Amino acid sequence: MADPLSTTFAALADPTRRAILARLSSGDATVGELAEPFAMSLPAISKHLTVLERAGLVTKSRDGQRRHCRISVAPLQDATSWLELYRRHWEEQFDNLGGYLATIPEPSREGRPDPIEETS
Repeated sequence: MADPLSTTFAALADPTRRAILARLSSGDATVGELAEPFAMSLPAISKHLTVLERAGLVTKSRDGQRRHCRISVAPLQDATSWLELYRRHWEEQFDNLGGYLATIPEPSREGRPDPIEETS
């Protein structure tokens, strides 16, 4: 079994599933309501919802014949925290590189033709 973070990213890799989550971010919806904007069958939408549910990104509840879906933010928060660690790391690396590059003197242009003059 994959770790939760891998399961979350795998679920988020599909644009249909991301669109479903975007819709659910504005409020709960039934499976039928979630299926409306897509040109796919209800069983296909249900498969996408199953993937989201296994990743913990969606929870479903029943109200008679209707199945209501709700977004669950905990896996998204875990993914965001993981990404934030790497964002900070790379920003620090780029800052270090910028600092290093600032210490290197620019090469002298003496005796070299102006690049603009070469093209004329």
